[in-house]
Amino acid sequence: MDYIIIVAGGKGLRMGGEIPKQFMEIGGIPVLMRTIMRFREYSERLNIILVLPHDQQDFWESLCQKHHFDIPHQVVDGGATRFDSSKNGLKAIPDDAEGVVGIHDGVRPFVSVEVIDRCFETARDEYACIPVMPVTDTLRYIDQQGGGKNVLRSDYRIVQTPQTFDISLLKQAFNRPYQESFTDDASVVEALGCQVQMVEGNRENIKITTPFDLIMAKALIKSEKGCAE
Repeated sequence: MDYIIIVAGGKGLRMGGEIPKQFMEIGGIPVLMRTIMRFREYSERLNIILVLPHDQQDFWESLCQKHHFDIPHQVVDGGATRFDSSKNGLKAIPDDAEGVVGIHDGVRPFVSVEVIDRCFETARDEYACIPVMPVTDTLRYIDQQGGGKNVLRSDYRIVQTPQTFDISLLKQAFNRPYQESFTDDASVVEALGCQVQMVEGNRENIKITTPFDLIMAKALIKSEKGCAE
């Protein structure tokens, strides 16, 4: 049985507004609902776990009522860090569960169904998988003295979500204290000495964190509607 843990712990400070970014509407639907809808589009059998700060859960429930949002999902409390939130989501999965679990940013509503499928199927065979995209901008390394040099962008990739793993492997990986080297869920698994496979992501799979991202999101919604007509 497969699971997806959708982590939505942002306060929306970079948006400059009082409403957390995961609750902002694009095309009349809150970002977080669009994210959940995309995973339901991938599979109706996928178990959805939503990790949300406790003080935002009543507001989320009111949004679900307002939008008649009835996709089944379990809500668990978020933690002080992304590591803690992911760990809380994992605790909602039975210890004897078998299958694949994905962890996804709640503010990435435009991940494609093809990428979700690619990630889950690769993790089924390889135990750990992340979607990545090539770097298109020039990268520059800055040292502690303020100097720097350009580096080969072909040596780097942009990491997206969902990051997908064998359930028992991820539970084992998160059964340890937080370390600064844990920059994402994959880095927690890599600390066990496990290799993480990479698959191609999709360019539209942006993380909505700034007002500019919101503009891009609205353009993507308009584009999707145009393709559907």
